[in-house]
Amino acid sequence: MLFTKSMNTEDTADTDSIIHSIRVVRGHRILLDYELAALYGVTTKRLNEQVKRNVARFPDDFVFRLTPHELDELETSNDGTQAQAHRSSRFTPWGFAEHGALAASFVLATPQAIAVGELVVRAFVRLRKLAASHDELARRLTALEEKVGAHDEDLQVVYDALRRLIESPAPPPTRRIGFHADDS
Repeated sequence: MLFTKSMNTEDTADTDSIIHSIRVVRGHRILLDYELAALYGVTTKRLNEQVKRNVARFPDDFVFRLTPHELDELETSNDGTQAQAHRSSRFTPWGFAEHGALAASFVLATPQAIAVGELVVRAFVRLRKLAASHDELARRLTALEEKVGAHDEDLQVVYDALRRLIESPAPPPTRRIGFHADDS
C-alpha cells in the first residue's frame, strides 16, 4: 500500500506521542503490549490472543516476552513505565518490535488498528532516522577532533619556537667603539 497523503500536523503529534512510548530492550526498539493495544483500540487480552492465534506471523525478533528483570529495569527507569495494575504478576508484558507492531495491526484488522499502524511505522522510521543522524554527527565530531588535534600539535610547535625566541637571553652588551666621556 502506498501512502499518497502527506503527513499533517496531527499525524506528527500522534507520531511524537508514540515515539515517547518506544523503549529499547535487548537491542530492539519496542512497544509494550498494553501500550500497543491502547493505540489500536483493543484490550491487551485481545491483542495477545491474536498473537497466539497467528504465531507464524510473529517470530522471536518481532515479539518477545520481557523477563521480570527487564520489566523491573523499565519500571525503575526515568521514563515512568508502569505495568498494568490488573496484569497478573506471573506474566510479564510482550514487547513488539516495529515489524511485530505492524503485524499486529494486520491480524487485528480493525479500522483503528490499520490507521494507527501507519503512525506506529512512521514513529519507528523517525527513530531510525534520528539514530542515523546521531551516528553521522558522532562521525563528523570525531573527524573534527582528529583534524583539530593534528592542528593543535602543529600549533604547539609554533608556540614553542616563539617562546624560545621570546625567552632567549638578550645578547651581552658590547663595548662602544671610540672615546666616550662617561667611560672611566
